[in-house]
Amino acid sequence: MNIQKIIKIGALVIGLIAVIFLVRIIMLGDEAIESDVANQGILSGFITLALVVLAIATISAVAFSLVNLVSNPDKLKKSLISVGVFAVILILGYVMSSGEERVLTDGTTLTAAQSQMIEGAIKSFYILILLAAGLMLFFGVKKMLSK
Repeated sequence: MNIQKIIKIGALVIGLIAVIFLVRIIMLGDEAIESDVANQGILSGFITLALVVLAIATISAVAFSLVNLVSNPDKLKKSLISVGVFAVILILGYVMSSGEERVLTDGTTLTAAQSQMIEGAIKSFYILILLAAGLMLFFGVKKMLSK
């Protein structure tokens, strides 16, 4: 049997199960689900199905991406360079940040390390925004000058 047929049949089965759960939820009604705890069990099947579909999609996307990267060394090299540049930007943002202990509005304390991680993530975000804007500006000007 072809793998595409198996995937189509699996998707059809998952879709039919989802439709059955949806019809049961619609037939029961919002008020009955909100008022009676026993009726909330219908939602758990729907949520479980959604989590299973999400897990299957995530695993298949990661697996096929890794297979594609391993089979093509040029793409693997470019991907590793991109991950390395992203890691350097994150480290740069972390090093540029200053961590100081803070008391939050709900009374809990944010440690210096947590504060430095948050500030580093924000600064990394700013660096990425500036990098993207700079690249768009550079290539826009380059395109305008080449015409």
